[in-house]
Amino acid sequence: MDERSNYRPLPNRRDHNCFGCSPSNPHGLHLQFFAGEGSVLSWVTVPEHLCGWKNIVHGGILATILDEVMGRAVLYQLKSLTLTKSMDIRFMKPAYAGAELRVEGRVTGVPGEREATVEAFLYNSEGELCANSTGVFAVIKPEAGRKLGLADEEFLRWFEDYIRT
Repeated sequence: MDERSNYRPLPNRRDHNCFGCSPSNPHGLHLQFFAGEGSVLSWVTVPEHLCGWKNIVHGGILATILDEVMGRAVLYQLKSLTLTKSMDIRFMKPAYAGAELRVEGRVTGVPGEREATVEAFLYNSEGELCANSTGVFAVIKPEAGRKLGLADEEFLRWFEDYIRT
């Protein structure tokens, strides 16, 4: 049985071009997110063309995956738009292309109404920790996102419907 069946899939739109999570970006990672108990999870198999050394996923790609799951944790858990303010990443083991990786992120604190602290963990197919990160993310309510021009009106209406459910 696929582990993902234990979690609720989170909605995603198809009409954007995000390298990390857009299902429509032909060069992207196509991350899909799932709600766990107090966390957001995703599984990804990184293609070989995103390697640094032979068959080892480039650290920048791993950073992108960690950033994406932390951002989605803020989006889901705090019902807010978000932007990364800072990230700290630790690499422990190589992550290999062609093997499924599991990533998990969660909000660890909300020191103010416009900021969240988040952590993420990236595991290889054997369940070994390959990398982890902590981050500080800006928390942006939809009204502020509108004023800042972060997204078009259609997306913001979709997001407001999403956070009401």
